[in-house]
Amino acid sequence: MAVHPPVIVAPPSSNGARRVTVHGRIVGLAHGRGEVAALLRTAGLVPDGEEADLDQPDLIEWRGGDLDTWR
Repeated sequence: MAVHPPVIVAPPSSNGARRVTVHGRIVGLAHGRGEVAALLRTAGLVPDGEEADLDQPDLIEWRGGDLDTWR
């Protein structure tokens, strides 16, 4: 059985938004890196005031492109 990281960022939709889930729960839609980072802070995965490292494969799985893929 494949083990996925706690955060999954779905492929971009036709309007460019990417659905973000944490532990299988939808926490919001993001239109850019900053919004993904904010959702991770809200979910308690990144402490306030700290920079979110969005390029951690053990934390985030980017589907349909990487952290630079936005439409």
